[in-house]
Amino acid sequence: MYRLVRPLLFRLDPERAHNVTLTSLDWLHGAGGVTRLVGRRVEDPVELLGLRFPNRVGLAAGLDKNADHIDALGALGFGFVEVGTVTPKAQPGNPKPRMFRLADHGALINRFGFNNHGVAHLVEQVGKRRFAGVLGINIGKNLTTDVEHALDDYLTCLEAVHPHADYITVNVSSPNTPGLRTLQFGEQLDALLAPLRERSHRLDREHGRRVPLVVKIAPDMEPAEIELVANSLQRNAVDGVIATNTTISREAVKGAAHAEEAGGLSGRPAFEPSNRVIRELRRHLPDMVIIGVGGIDSAAAAREKIAAGADLIQLYSGLVFQGPGLVGECARALAADAPSPDTQEARR
Repeated sequence: MYRLVRPLLFRLDPERAHNVTLTSLDWLHGAGGVTRLVGRRVEDPVELLGLRFPNRVGLAAGLDKNADHIDALGALGFGFVEVGTVTPKAQPGNPKPRMFRLADHGALINRFGFNNHGVAHLVEQVGKRRFAGVLGINIGKNLTTDVEHALDDYLTCLEAVHPHADYITVNVSSPNTPGLRTLQFGEQLDALLAPLRERSHRLDREHGRRVPLVVKIAPDMEPAEIELVANSLQRNAVDGVIATNTTISREAVKGAAHAEEAGGLSGRPAFEPSNRVIRELRRHLPDMVIIGVGGIDSAAAAREKIAAGADLIQLYSGLVFQGPGLVGECARALAADAPSPDTQEARR
């Protein structure tokens, strides 16, 4: 069915197509049609981060920034859904157009800039969910908050979402908020993570539940930089890492229409850069949970992401080009290749 619908969607501006798809999916879910179309969720449970994931295929942050579509998206068969990135205050994001398709490359470029309705709206929406899988909430800073005061925004979001999240992602890797990626390195990363970890522990005690803290990083790093990030994650007792966000490189799409648009490139060209970071992280962090994202558009790509060192995977651009059947396709492939119990136990 998606093969029939896709040409119509691709006639629309990408952001409009995105909104039309989500609205239609909500309607279809309300009518009970999503499960009939894609089938029941693949059950391939795995325990990581102290959580039970129904399967190892998740939805990456960015597709449902405001948590307005959790149940409909979850019905596609995901084991976990990550919403956001959310900021303390609502913000419109960058001017439109801000999303571009590079269809021949199976890629997207976006420069949304953390457009969202603010953390209060997201928390309200999360409170209505019926999705029974794991829910991650991705937090960031407002555009108007300078980098020197970014911690304040992260702490505000952490406090607000902690009672509602199964895990929380600290996004320091979007290329569309000026200066944000500088928080990934050295003393700045330590200065951000140490107080977030301390506040997270305090909230765990207050709420009587442990909420893992993970960090989302960029693919545009050299091995020495990846090692510095890995050391900081370990030093600050972070629970996991998401590798990776979008890339600013255009090497793989040079000469393509829209290739020079500003923003982050996702999809197939991000596949190997993401895998390279994952392999380096696994070398330095043998026991840390790694969530692999970037360019997964087939069962074979999902398997390769796990082979690179990821424990879980997330989809985004692959859904745009391959459709919702990709979720079950990847989940079935990973269920057939489930890791050994000893490996799972080491990363719980």
